[in-house]
Amino acid sequence: MRAFVLERYGRRQALTLSDVPVPPLHDDEVLVEVHAASVNVLDAKIRHGEFKAILPYRLPTALGHDVAGVVCRVGPAARGFREGDEVYARVDDLRIGTFAEFVPVKASSLALKPRGISMERAASVPLVGLTAWQALVEKARLRSGQSVFIQAGSGGVGTLAIQLAQQLGATVATTASAASTALLKELGADTVIDYRSQDFEDLLRDQDVVLHSQDATALEKSLRVLRPGGQLISISGPPDPAFARDIGAPWFMRWAMRGLSAGVRRRARARSVDYSFLFMRPSGEQLRHLATLIEAGAIRPVVDRVFDFEATNEALAYVDGGRAKGKVVIKVR
Repeated sequence: MRAFVLERYGRRQALTLSDVPVPPLHDDEVLVEVHAASVNVLDAKIRHGEFKAILPYRLPTALGHDVAGVVCRVGPAARGFREGDEVYARVDDLRIGTFAEFVPVKASSLALKPRGISMERAASVPLVGLTAWQALVEKARLRSGQSVFIQAGSGGVGTLAIQLAQQLGATVATTASAASTALLKELGADTVIDYRSQDFEDLLRDQDVVLHSQDATALEKSLRVLRPGGQLISISGPPDPAFARDIGAPWFMRWAMRGLSAGVRRRARARSVDYSFLFMRPSGEQLRHLATLIEAGAIRPVVDRVFDFEATNEALAYVDGGRAKGKVVIKVR
């Protein structure tokens, strides 16, 4: 099969289009014929080598975490799927490789594709949709009447998280450029703060939840816009001891992560705020919940651009440049 392969780490390292064997299928997996794959910031960070310590990939390896396609083979222990099913997934860490013609996926990480949308739109959902679900539903337990501040509203996570928070009945504030205001209001944002001319710390107070995805300066400001008892959930770090435990990190990495997050955890405690780090995990069950919302029209995937398979490196560069509104998708088949 053809696949875009990372041969060595580096910020300017292009992926190589190669002919490689179809990966072996584990008993609990299904083989998916890839029709579309979306590009995430995580793909760029793995290419840069930023996750070598916690995701030790053996190079060369194909990149890509999100997939929409058709089941073409079912492992003997895989349940719930049959050949010909249209499906979507965020594949498991260390089994990535959706920038390819075929990819094996654990049945537990897979769900039927939402009806009524294209493969390209379905492929845009899994990683960002699961991130939004696990942050707002699972961690924050966001409920009607609460307030949530979602940073970078026009990004992939932001566009899904705004819609999910609105469906949960929360009041939603976000940051974006002025050019994105109309889109984000349409998606359900109550307040859109122009990050180029306004400081969210001057405009927000007593938020119940902050979904943080930006830099350390925004992290510190986020502590100050939360009410006592509020929750700061970060998807951009620093990682905390709970995350180290969840991934079974060795002792030296647990010690390092404890040290990296010690300052923000201390300042959060001083303000009676809870800090936690989220690195989303695959979940077929949660994708089924998201599919129900998409089919009902409660959530719509936002796609910025669709690239041909041969232009995968251009798609990755576009995402790495931070210019995308919503998701960037590769049409494989």
